[in-house]
Amino acid sequence: MTTLISAENTWALWSVLVGIAAVSIYLEQTYKWAAKVTGAIIGLVIAMLLANFNVIPTDAPAYDVVWSYVVPLAIPLLLFDANIKKIWRESGRFLIMFLLSAIGTIAGVFAAFFMLNNYIPDLYKMAGMMTGSYIGGGVNFAAMAGTFGTGEEWISALTVADNLLMALYFFVLLAIPSINFFLNKFNHPHIDSVNENVNKEEGETLAAKYWGRKNISLRDIAFAVAISFIIVWISTELAVILAGVIPTGNFFLDLINGFLGNKYLLITTFTMLLATYAPKFIGSINGAQEIGTFLIYIFLVVIGVPASIPVILSQAPLLLVFTLIIVAINMAISLIFGKIFKFNLEEILLCSNANIGGPTTAAAMAIAKGWNKLIGPTVLAGIFGYIIGNYLGIFMGNLLALM
Repeated sequence: MTTLISAENTWALWSVLVGIAAVSIYLEQTYKWAAKVTGAIIGLVIAMLLANFNVIPTDAPAYDVVWSYVVPLAIPLLLFDANIKKIWRESGRFLIMFLLSAIGTIAGVFAAFFMLNNYIPDLYKMAGMMTGSYIGGGVNFAAMAGTFGTGEEWISALTVADNLLMALYFFVLLAIPSINFFLNKFNHPHIDSVNENVNKEEGETLAAKYWGRKNISLRDIAFAVAISFIIVWISTELAVILAGVIPTGNFFLDLINGFLGNKYLLITTFTMLLATYAPKFIGSINGAQEIGTFLIYIFLVVIGVPASIPVILSQAPLLLVFTLIIVAINMAISLIFGKIFKFNLEEILLCSNANIGGPTTAAAMAIAKGWNKLIGPTVLAGIFGYIIGNYLGIFMGNLLALM
């Protein structure tokens, strides 16, 4: 379909992506209504509208650059303050909540499969794909598509349904911390901590207060960006080497290969080790969080682009229902288990986000809400989902194929 800006017009598309991110940040820091919605959602919705009104394409090389380069660079920048000694005390608890949320995904896949199996052909294949994707992420989605040999037309339709639903779900997740019903039912220390630091002066939002001007130098920018590039480069090279030399053939070896051969895990590990064992050096660099957050905003804009409503309505409306059932049950079970085992509301929401969207979107939510102490555990839990997603996806697809 012809769009006002073509997929090959890279400069124009980058102007749109960065421009939307900038406008979203401005609105969030200027207007209280926008602060409640959050700039992340505003940017995502604007991108959806532009794509659905054929202003920008739903697929372009510029978007691939965001996934391949912008997202990896954002991760170390956001983890410059992550001291592994402190995070370790929280990540074990966080991982338990993540696994409980993963049970919600599996239950949702079972329910959605049995409700729609008579209406969607070869649904077990898509059940395997969504199990991997909604516990891991896009890399698991692609792996499961290759495993089960799902037709390209179904992959395309399911991708669109998934993106549209994720956009809506992120809106719900970001809105929940402002709803009194949930605030009354769950503990929420991180929300309280952020609210206590809000400047109540008229016209100033939480975002404007949190992202106030800081002392930053050219050296800070140079070191922050350079270190991030070096970490991503080393992690990417090492991941390829480790994936090639570590043997496979059984569950344990496959798990080790996938774990150590994942560049996102290595990026996180190297950054956290640097922050832990060179805290004075890393701690002296200002601006890393701001740069990383801006990159995450660009990523969230790209997330909204493929969510084409006409494609959903014309090609595969039932796939939207299929994914909706999975996500709804994931949220319900996450909240129920979180309540039973006395997890905080912030932990529950981030773990559900890490399951459905992956570590980058969950980290973006933590940043958008100012829950900075949870960024490290969120990324670790999401990356763990990348590892187990393929195993659980293959298991569910093969199991449901027999039913």
